[in-house]
Amino acid sequence: MTDITSNTGLAGPRDIARGGTVEAQPVGGGQQKTVYLIAALCIFLITLMLLPLMMSFLASIKTPADASAIPPIYFPRTLSLENYATVATYQAGLWTYVSNSLFVAFLTIAFCLFLAVPAGFALARFDIPWKEVIFLVLLASMMIPYQALLTPLYLLFSKLGLTNTHVGLAIVHTILQLPFSVYLMRNSFEGIPKVLEEAAVVDGCDSLQALRRIFLPLVIPGMVTVSLFAFIMSWNEFIAALVFMSRETSFTVPVMLTGVSTGRFRIMDWGALQAGVIVSIIPCVLIYLLLQRYYVSGMLSGAVK
Repeated sequence: MTDITSNTGLAGPRDIARGGTVEAQPVGGGQQKTVYLIAALCIFLITLMLLPLMMSFLASIKTPADASAIPPIYFPRTLSLENYATVATYQAGLWTYVSNSLFVAFLTIAFCLFLAVPAGFALARFDIPWKEVIFLVLLASMMIPYQALLTPLYLLFSKLGLTNTHVGLAIVHTILQLPFSVYLMRNSFEGIPKVLEEAAVVDGCDSLQALRRIFLPLVIPGMVTVSLFAFIMSWNEFIAALVFMSRETSFTVPVMLTGVSTGRFRIMDWGALQAGVIVSIIPCVLIYLLLQRYYVSGMLSGAVK
């Protein structure tokens, strides 16, 4: 009886028993071209994304004269940290503005999680009358430009004594971020099998106990995603911080950047502005890199059931 593997050139069971190995077949020409094309496309997209950051960094290490030169000088002729020194010593100091932004951002995260987790749990697990209508109305509020809400909010907060306070600014940021946070948390809770909830009820857990013991450990990726979005939105938000804050020592980083960019005699200082941009990017990049694994799984939660 003829061994089929001897004709095809593949290693059969006898060959493997004698120490034979299966050699990898070469990739076809068409497949190889596809791989090269995908790799080239990925490199192009990465370059396209990183190019603005590289140009910003190069501008930040130029001398102020080179950064403002016309026609532009794309590569620094002399390396200089003068722009970073300008940002670090601007008025109240860089650390004052960074600490203000961090405090407001983390307070916004706490408010968003405190409100979005129970709201998302209720919308996902309870039979609330008209809950889909309520959810759609909540999402529809995202279509309202938040700039239109700043004036009535400012008048309300001035009566409550919340203007020019970081707590008041964090509340404003929470109002802006809350609909999207509830949307993410509802998807996270809906992605959990109903069998777990039924098992918790059989064991004698009420809704709060089931939320604390069963659901919260399973929706940590969704909570991390909510935290990341809330942090980035609060860290980068400018208009509300400018409207609600009037003291120099209470400003956040985006408001500080507008002051740094004007420079002397109200002339745009491009080098200092780019140095401030690089500094403001660092916290967002660090937090994203630390929580990237949870962020990706949280964005996909609820997508597959």
